Amino acid sequence: MEDGPLQVLTVATAPYPDQRPCSGGLRRRVGVFQGRRHYLHNFLQSVFSCIDLRDRQGCTVVVGGDGRFFNRTAMEVVVQMAAANGVGRLIVGCHGLMSTPAVSCAVRKYKAMGGIVLTASHRPGGPQGDFGVKFNSANGGPAQEGVTNKIYQICRTLEEFTICPGLRVDLGTLGRQEFDLENKFKPFTVEMVDSVESYANLLRNIFDFAALKELLSGEHRIRIRVDAMSGVMGPYVRRILCEELGAPAKSAVNCVPLEDFGGRRPDPNLTYAADLVDSMQDGRYDLGAAFDGDGDRNMILGRHGVFVTPSDSLAVIAANIFCIPYFQHTGVRGFARSMPTSAAVDKVAKATKIDLYETPVGWRFFGNLMDAGRLSLCGEESFGTGGDHIREKDGLWSVLAWLSILATRRQSVDDIVKDHWRKYGRNYYTRYDYKDVDLDAACELMEDLEMLLTDKSFVGQRFAVADNIYQVEQADNFEYTDPVDSTITRNQGLRIMFTNGSRIIYRLSGTGGVGATIRVYIDSYEKEDIFQDTQVMLAPLATIALKISQLHVRTGRSGPSMIT
Repeated sequence: MEDGPLQVLTVATAPYPDQRPCSGGLRRRVGVFQGRRHYLHNFLQSVFSCIDLRDRQGCTVVVGGDGRFFNRTAMEVVVQMAAANGVGRLIVGCHGLMSTPAVSCAVRKYKAMGGIVLTASHRPGGPQGDFGVKFNSANGGPAQEGVTNKIYQICRTLEEFTICPGLRVDLGTLGRQEFDLENKFKPFTVEMVDSVESYANLLRNIFDFAALKELLSGEHRIRIRVDAMSGVMGPYVRRILCEELGAPAKSAVNCVPLEDFGGRRPDPNLTYAADLVDSMQDGRYDLGAAFDGDGDRNMILGRHGVFVTPSDSLAVIAANIFCIPYFQHTGVRGFARSMPTSAAVDKVAKATKIDLYETPVGWRFFGNLMDAGRLSLCGEESFGTGGDHIREKDGLWSVLAWLSILATRRQSVDDIVKDHWRKYGRNYYTRYDYKDVDLDAACELMEDLEMLLTDKSFVGQRFAVADNIYQVEQADNFEYTDPVDSTITRNQGLRIMFTNGSRIIYRLSGTGGVGATIRVYIDSYEKEDIFQDTQVMLAPLATIALKISQLHVRTGRSGPSMIT
């Protein structure tokens, strides 16, 4: 306890017009948070103010971050403003670190009002990198659109914020710290917790840790290579995979969280996790995995660097879901994928007669289905997979799911994927990103493209490339009606569906930064011809996608970046 009550101040401020949060929260360059007066304070005040005062008084809030540059500074501001805004208790990860899955776990465990996650996910760190603030609701998942809209409306008119500037917290010591604030009848409490242990306890109730320990350290053990990419997942990987499940310490690399992620972008894909891919080439390791900065995304590799696309990873886990004890007890209520994700999991759902939901991009749509008891497993093509144990995608959970499949089937990653293709067919899939396109030009292109696709004459058109002919079966701008609350989400991406099951999808993304990103997704289903090169198989559809959109001409780009 402090010697005397700490002062609560009300500070005048002016609103910023660019603080509209997306499902990932508010993300900006570090320089924006550092250079614009009260920029962080304004957004945090809007978050606290979006919670009704009666609910806010004395409530519990969870706070964690991925350890990137500016994390400790922001954490101090969060604590000071939470205290001043009537929050009764903060649950904080020791040293200010807590993965996004662990935040979701803690929000649910402590029945908190919500969680504040300090992360910019897979974006670069360091003084020249990015920083972000995300608000999670009481279910542990990203705030629904109604909440983020309310936050933005408050941001636009904000004139003052409240803070307790004299409050100082010891982030490095586990346990409870109490503070007296003026005009407060009860002490403000900060509990520094071991978020790794709490999260590990959740996983123990989902997976067979004895079987996984035998897989990783027994007589016929497999060898794994896990790259935490200098993000927050390092301590979780060491404690759970190495110390508890017995994988050799050298199995895990880059496990010390660094403010700049060691100068690398913490993005678990073939480009940014190239070191992991290289280390897998000689066949020493049976499974490779990487995580992003805050630990919700993952990449899976097999021996010799065989890449499992996120779409295939979701489908394989779905097909082998009863290798995970948790689902043996709970059953499987449904599968779901985001609309741009390949339809590979659809084939599993159809074969198993399990409900399949196709949602817009954003984990909050999955969370709504989970809260209603309709969904057990879901995923997105952007390297996110998860179950209904929390309300966020979960990188380490996904790796343990794969290890559970390996422990049960005793096959290689490559053989499991190939067996899956033989049974269900293969969805050849990729995504192309046209980054930093002029926003006005990108919006105009998408508007013109929508007019073309939604014209009645477009359906039925045939496109021929070499010996391949594709006929349009349906084209639209994806619209989602939530089966739980009937809310309608429109304008989620332009889709072209062909009679053979192939799809081309165009989406506009990243409109909050210096430019827009136009994403083109290509999904081609093959029942028999399943062992060919992805780019060769997708070349005809890629040609059609460019012909229809005229992307190269209208963006002035000779080519995009291939993501998956």
